Amino acid sequence: MRAWYFLAGAILLEVAGSMSLKGALEAPALYAAVAVGYVGSFVCLGKVLSLGMPLGVAYGIWGATGVALTAGLSTVVFHEPFTALMGAGIVLIIGGVLLVELGSQHAHRKAARSAHGEPGVVEA
Repeated sequence: MRAWYFLAGAILLEVAGSMSLKGALEAPALYAAVAVGYVGSFVCLGKVLSLGMPLGVAYGIWGATGVALTAGLSTVVFHEPFTALMGAGIVLIIGGVLLVELGSQHAHRKAARSAHGEPGVVEA
């Protein structure tokens, strides 16, 4: 469960860094927030991986959620356009990440059954 908290922190820090990057174009002092956001995000993501979450799952969730949040927030904060096509793309990204997560869970269950010698488990 701790891995999920660190993943949430990684996502929020990355989004804060990205939003600060846009703001730093007008207020250069925000570059400090950019650096803290990105470094903090990667530290948290590293912790997620050290706690055992598979890289494909962690990175997929981190990336997809970051894209969705950044797109939504940039629409509200910076009045950038958000179209139905962009929304559909975000939905597809999130759907793909969910499929990766489900596939990872399935692979872990299959490996656990195989390790315990359960009948009917055929190794691919």
